[in-house]
Amino acid sequence: MRFRSPYRAVRGTAVLGAAAALAALGLTAPAQAAAPPLPDLDITGTYVTGVSSGGFMATQFQVAYSGTFDGAGVVAAGPYDCGQGKVIEFVTCDLGLGVGRLEQQATEWAADGRIDPVSNLAGKPVYTYHGYLDPVVNPLVSRAGVDFYEHFGAHVTYHDWDPAGHSWPTPDGVVPCALTLPPFLNNCHDDPQREMLTAWLGTVNPRNTGTPQGSLTHFDQNAYVPGGSARTLSMDGTGQLYVPPNCAQGAPCKLVVALHGCLSAQQLLGTAFAEKGNLDTYADTNNLVVLYPQAASSVWPVNPQGCWDWFGYTGSDYAVRSAPQMTAIVTMVHALGG
Repeated sequence: MRFRSPYRAVRGTAVLGAAAALAALGLTAPAQAAAPPLPDLDITGTYVTGVSSGGFMATQFQVAYSGTFDGAGVVAAGPYDCGQGKVIEFVTCDLGLGVGRLEQQATEWAADGRIDPVSNLAGKPVYTYHGYLDPVVNPLVSRAGVDFYEHFGAHVTYHDWDPAGHSWPTPDGVVPCALTLPPFLNNCHDDPQREMLTAWLGTVNPRNTGTPQGSLTHFDQNAYVPGGSARTLSMDGTGQLYVPPNCAQGAPCKLVVALHGCLSAQQLLGTAFAEKGNLDTYADTNNLVVLYPQAASSVWPVNPQGCWDWFGYTGSDYAVRSAPQMTAIVTMVHALGG
């Protein structure tokens, strides 16, 4: 059995499909002009979520930095360090094998101080979503991720009954639920974001379905990456940040780090993930700040699809606290006050 690259079926037409999706949404890719740094806000809790490569990355953050992140949302992804340094090892998780080995590895890495103590995971809320028509991530992979978290005592909410393709499901989605197509924002006629936020926070106010109250802006990612050059880490020069008025004016707010998937960074889809992903709508009514870091496609490191590093293209330390992409994003979190 050979590993199939994520989005293999759409890879050949991804750029054209993404461009068409942007046009249909009335969105454009952001200009790469000079961008300001992140603001200093009153952040009282930090959460991380993501889809596909961003989902695997969200798990890496929650495990490696369990002292920083209060909860995780994992969409269309699997357990911690599923890639094992080689994307081909994804097949191991694909067969539902090796999760015990991954649990043992995490325990050993925590004992060595390479990641935060795994005891921090006990009681942490984790929301996991997987569509049963996903052609990229096998259900056994998603289930293995649930098993991993439950092994360490996390409180897992598992949504696995939608006929969804490989996508971020949202009530504002523009792709039919069952398909796997750009912009990978599928409408399955439910609201997984409300489920996720409820799992994290306990109670959630209804979303804002009208004009956005907050501001979606771009910030300079170079200021937060080791060495000062985001491109050397296959990250874009700018990221996106959504701040509701209350948070901008100094009210205590919680931070959500939202990580796009492969073929979904702003260089292809502009602001689609932020504007249609249904997080900003809840940010307006629940005092949430949403940070959208941006990966970018690159020849070197070898990352043609603009994925987050869940399998080691930036180096062997990609899944531990010293991982360059995770270090950059955690620095962003701290800059915001998290």
